Amino acid sequence: MSALLPGGRLVVISFHSLEDRIVKQFMARHAHPAQPPRGLPIRSADLPRGDARVLPRVKPADAEVSANPRARSAVMRVLEKCAPGATT
Repeated sequence: MSALLPGGRLVVISFHSLEDRIVKQFMARHAHPAQPPRGLPIRSADLPRGDARVLPRVKPADAEVSANPRARSAVMRVLEKCAPGATT
């Protein structure tokens, strides 16, 4: 993530569900950092914020699958790095 500038995007296309799971977990880890335990006296402004946001996944259209049957399992995921201090 340090290689991306604010506004930069990481785009990954996976063709297998296990690959997709790894990508999905990586993106979720950067978009939603670990939260402290509930009940601690911490203001919401002091809670850790993600430095990125995950855009909706993209799957091939029916026309693409009919033209290229091997594309049916492809999933494209996009992670966009946010500017420092921006809310996600």
